[in-house]
Amino acid sequence: MTERFDGRTAIVTGSTRGIGESIARRLADEGASVVVSGRTVEEGEAVATAIREAGGEASFVRTDMRDPESTEGLIEGAVERYGGVDVLVNNAAVETNTGADEATREDWDLVVETDFRGYWLCAREAVRHMDEGAVVNVSSNHALLTMPEMFPYNAVKSGIEGMTRAMALDFGPGVRVNAVAPGWIAVDRTMRETSEERRRELAGIHPVGRIGEPEDVAAPVAFLASDEAGYITGASLVVDGGRTAVMQDDTLPDYATRREE
Repeated sequence: MTERFDGRTAIVTGSTRGIGESIARRLADEGASVVVSGRTVEEGEAVATAIREAGGEASFVRTDMRDPESTEGLIEGAVERYGGVDVLVNNAAVETNTGADEATREDWDLVVETDFRGYWLCAREAVRHMDEGAVVNVSSNHALLTMPEMFPYNAVKSGIEGMTRAMALDFGPGVRVNAVAPGWIAVDRTMRETSEERRRELAGIHPVGRIGEPEDVAAPVAFLASDEAGYITGASLVVDGGRTAVMQDDTLPDYATRREE
């Protein structure tokens, strides 16, 4: 593994599990001092400990993305411990299985404050401590194509794409801002109630022939945060195994079977 982030500090919100944890581990593997954050202390401390045991540097700061004072404390904690901030990955997210016709104001506030306002507040505070740096916002392929009963998650993820472009203009030239838009990723939240048969079906409708893993998102995040992406800002990279290239599922071959041949 290269050390693209040697001597740099990276904050990853929502990194106590799943995609966020994988991103935190990847950045630490590449030399970053990583600040793990989330609401669950036990899980967050476990991730930070695992990174240190693997030879990296990490600490945990409990953070509630709905609380502006908490997000400000996350950035301040990173600066106090490591002397600055070089990379911010906005990953923390929640969703409700509600449609636009049934979502409540409480649903709206939960998702918007966590997945949208929290991203802005973290980025606004972090760039105050960056001479040069990178922000990567985790969006979703729901920003491009969606399905019923994903509101307001899908609306917010579309907003993150626009916010990324706005930040790229307003934080530049010293700070670059990009997004990744993951598709179906095998994390506990999505796979807990998914049968083996359904997993096979899902693999078969992805042109790469499989469901994504958290590491599939961590790698492009690390690239966009690195100097290798120094001429990329205001962009969004779709990481969904080709799903957004599909028009009709019933016209597809079974890509999972093809993969095994």
